[in-house]
Amino acid sequence: MTLQLEQDHIAAEDVRVHRLGGRIGARIDGVRLSGSLDDATVQRVREAILAHKVVFLRGQEHLDDDAHIAFAERLGPLTTAHPTVNTGSERIYTLTANKGMAANSWHTDVTFVDRVPAFSVLRGVTIPPYGGNTVWANTVDAYDRLPDPLKALVENLWAVHTNAYDYADRDETEDHDDAVAVARRAEFRRTTYETQHPVVRVHPETGERALLLGHFVKQFVGLNQLESSTLFNLLQNRVTRLENTIRWTWQEGDVAIWDNRATQHYAVADFGEEPREVRRITVAGDVPVSVDGRRSEVLVGDATGFADIDRLIS
Repeated sequence: MTLQLEQDHIAAEDVRVHRLGGRIGARIDGVRLSGSLDDATVQRVREAILAHKVVFLRGQEHLDDDAHIAFAERLGPLTTAHPTVNTGSERIYTLTANKGMAANSWHTDVTFVDRVPAFSVLRGVTIPPYGGNTVWANTVDAYDRLPDPLKALVENLWAVHTNAYDYADRDETEDHDDAVAVARRAEFRRTTYETQHPVVRVHPETGERALLLGHFVKQFVGLNQLESSTLFNLLQNRVTRLENTIRWTWQEGDVAIWDNRATQHYAVADFGEEPREVRRITVAGDVPVSVDGRRSEVLVGDATGFADIDRLIS
């Protein structure tokens, strides 16, 4: 018990951040995640997330669900596990698979609601012997590197995001005859949400501008479907350029923490029928704000039960 207490109270100066990619990603060493970490250490972790967009910590096998929740709460108030999926847990979204995954397309989590999450804390529980990696992309850097004519366009552009849009139809690898996959998609869309977001949002903590896109985008406001699809692919290709990404090879006990306001991610379904389980806890965020100060607008659905953002404002 004494050893555990000493490990839980590591000094902030013992935290070591190792940059992994030129544009995104870092590994944090010297931290044993828990709810009892001192404030300075939590702040160091938070600063690393904001700077590198996604961070990884090895050797966190000591975490169970309660400890996972306790640590995530140090980053801010938590959302419920998911707005539509019945996870069996109030806070923990368990993603299990032994044949493909629902997240094998580029997305920012839960952008179909107005209150886009701030951080996700993902823990590797069962990792296949091969494959099953996750890839993240930096949406701030993608915006920064746009040529000026494209910046002028996207800073005035809005997009409708929805969970009812069958983005899986874009993916020819999706098995539409798989009963489990069909049921999973039906549950995901059981309550319809639509939200109009700015394509460029201003990060509430860093002031950076980031592209807010991903596979929940249904259409750009004021453009027809063909125009929307063409522009969407152009911008997404900017986000997901290999130089703008970091790929993590999971081990059991790993934890990944990312800034959902500045990233997209993609879970790679290349592990055959091997079992894979990861568990995610989500930290509540705010309503995105455009370059000219306008907030995202709800079109369909009420996500107040997912995240109590009034607590963040008060």
